[in-house]
Amino acid sequence: MKRSKHRGQRVTVRDVARAARVHFSTVSRVMNPRTRDQITEGVAKRVLKAAERLGYRTNALAAGLRTRRSRVIGIIIPYIDSPLYPPILLAIEEILNEQGYVAIISSTQNDPAREERVLAEMMARQVDGLIVGTATRHDPVVKAWVQRGAPLVMINRTDQTGEAPSIIVDDLLGLGLVVDHLVELGHNAIAHIAGPQQLSTGGVRSKGFRKAMARHGLRARAAAITIAEDFTREAGRRACHTLLNQFPQTTAIAAANDLLALGCYEALQERGLSCPKDLSITGYNDSAFVDLLRPPLTTVRIPQREIGIQAARLLVEKIEGRHAFARDVILRPQLIIRHSTATPA
Repeated sequence: MKRSKHRGQRVTVRDVARAARVHFSTVSRVMNPRTRDQITEGVAKRVLKAAERLGYRTNALAAGLRTRRSRVIGIIIPYIDSPLYPPILLAIEEILNEQGYVAIISSTQNDPAREERVLAEMMARQVDGLIVGTATRHDPVVKAWVQRGAPLVMINRTDQTGEAPSIIVDDLLGLGLVVDHLVELGHNAIAHIAGPQQLSTGGVRSKGFRKAMARHGLRARAAAITIAEDFTREAGRRACHTLLNQFPQTTAIAAANDLLALGCYEALQERGLSCPKDLSITGYNDSAFVDLLRPPLTTVRIPQREIGIQAARLLVEKIEGRHAFARDVILRPQLIIRHSTATPA
């Protein structure tokens, strides 16, 4: 009869191999998600069953010392409570898990000092690469990481250096779809509540608004574009009040994201106005809750899950040397028409 391991003694690959009646290299291949498909399904199940019965756990630290990889990915986003990121993060973790990686997720509240601290912590933990959702147009964090020669992929935003690839949405097209829809309804006094201009999402969406207005022969006057200090509900409320004070003839507002649009709902309510009777409002992102608003929000849907899938796959390819350089991946948005837009009164 085989002698069992003493309590506290670590189970090894060879122990699992003996229990499953396979070579120890077969166990190693089964335990590595990247090589598991090299082993037949029946053998892999036998090995996994033996490993579970014996209580075998892979030694990530030892593997990291051999390969000089931690198999840990750092993910930095601006707000952990933003409705934009859960579908993106779930998709990233799904792909990373398939490839044998785990993620450390941290938020910065759009605070540059906090972002620097987060990056320092990621470096200290020797993450193999970064997925960054906090990039500004001239981002020192992106620059510092790229200078280390470490793999990095940006999501939703990009910088202007072109030194690292981004998974982004065609925001010029997205705002164009919004303006086209509002003009078709009969609006010509259309205003835009823009996001912060140091962020690519703020700047490009503003540019998309101006270009679409010009295409329809409508002048996007400076007074009709109000820049919110952040992509938040409260910032949207304040910006909406400012815009309507300066441009009271407005019949439609194209907000640069859904939270800004939600702030517009609040501002209209505070002024005794209603949507869409008095003003039509549109958002951007098609966040999970916006179909439940009263009225449900017309918005631009971005492929959140696809952003996460593409970012994770591209980063793993860069880490493993299968993709030395990549250009930005630009995904196509879709206009979702609901009940917050109507013919102007």
